[in-house]
Amino acid sequence: MKVSKMTVIGAALAAVLSAGPVFAQATPPPTNPPAQPPAKPTPQPPATTPAQPPATPPATAPQTAAPQTPAQPPKPFPIGAKIALINLQAVASTSVEGKAASAKIQAFNTKKTAELTEKGKQAQALQTKLQQGGSVMSDTARAQAEKDLQKMQRELTGLQEDAQQELQELQNSLQLEFQGRIAPIIEQVAMEKELHAVLGVEAVVWGTSAIDITAEVIKRLDSAPKPAPKK
Repeated sequence: MKVSKMTVIGAALAAVLSAGPVFAQATPPPTNPPAQPPAKPTPQPPATTPAQPPATPPATAPQTAAPQTPAQPPKPFPIGAKIALINLQAVASTSVEGKAASAKIQAFNTKKTAELTEKGKQAQALQTKLQQGGSVMSDTARAQAEKDLQKMQRELTGLQEDAQQELQELQNSLQLEFQGRIAPIIEQVAMEKELHAVLGVEAVVWGTSAIDITAEVIKRLDSAPKPAPKK
């Protein structure tokens, strides 16, 4: 059971952390000289119609604010219940630790996207230079420029593949770390309530909210001592 439990927890965090973009091929495609735009027809003045006086809006009765419905307190966990429900994706997306993991993924994506964009701009500039001035270059200069462009495109492809691999490794590392933090808390809650099973809400057709332990797990996870940073 521990294997399946850890797999489900990892899948829940993966659904949250996999929102990062795939670093797609950014090699600039060859471009053709822009075609001359067709001549624009002389615009004709629009036909005018006599202005109509604005209609008087009907009087409306003042709206009264709807009474606020007080928030309902959480239902107490049923005495004797042996099964509980948990929304693992909610834990991963709303807990302090889950948000921190998502922030690390976002920071990585931002950094790598900027690096790849800059490299792509350099390749695009060289390609534009070849397209616009290649006909006046010497054979030697043109051949060198084409060679430099091919090398830059290979480097860009390699950077994209490396970035995707690094992203996958970071996601895997964060998933394992999250599993190690949340699994003991779920087990602790289950033992305290003398449960026989804790099920993910995505696998349940119906269940009363009284047996949902998501909020309790998030609260305990957020208040748990943070592990010492890895050296």
